[in-house]
Amino acid sequence: MRAVLDACVIFPTVLREFLTGAAAAGLYEPLWSERILREWQRAVVKLGPLAEAQAAAELASMRAAFPRACLREQPGIEARLLLPDPDDVHVLAVAIAGHADAILTFNAQDFPRHILAEEGIARRDPDGFLWELWSFHPEVMAALAERIRAEAERLSGEPVSLRALLKRAKLPKLAKALQA
Repeated sequence: MRAVLDACVIFPTVLREFLTGAAAAGLYEPLWSERILREWQRAVVKLGPLAEAQAAAELASMRAAFPRACLREQPGIEARLLLPDPDDVHVLAVAIAGHADAILTFNAQDFPRHILAEEGIARRDPDGFLWELWSFHPEVMAALAERIRAEAERLSGEPVSLRALLKRAKLPKLAKALQA
């Protein structure tokens, strides 16, 4: 499966760690464009200079880990597309060019299912997507979850509940599955 990561699912650290960790484990192939990554960086800048520096390091790490993930922008494809928010057309164009099966996003209203279906692409919310990966690969996803929880605990210096961590990352379905 190939999936385009919209900027809104790259921005939250825990969610990004789950998505890139699952991709690194070979559970799916992530796709994005430089424009998507720039949108993510603009969102991070609002958090201050330290966050901006961390984002630059994360970005370099993502590029190194997934050298084939970054696709060129597709102005020719963009010109024929219409979405409720014209600023999101580039995401769909990258999905089409990359032969993606899905776009992972929280922005359901900006990516109507019927428009994406015409292009053979599904809109997936990250929680449902990660839950599906867990349902087929529970050991891999459980190990990934523990790694992410342990890192959050290390960084905070305090105990971190996996369920609370996933709830803050807008992953309640995955949290429930991992706790079962």
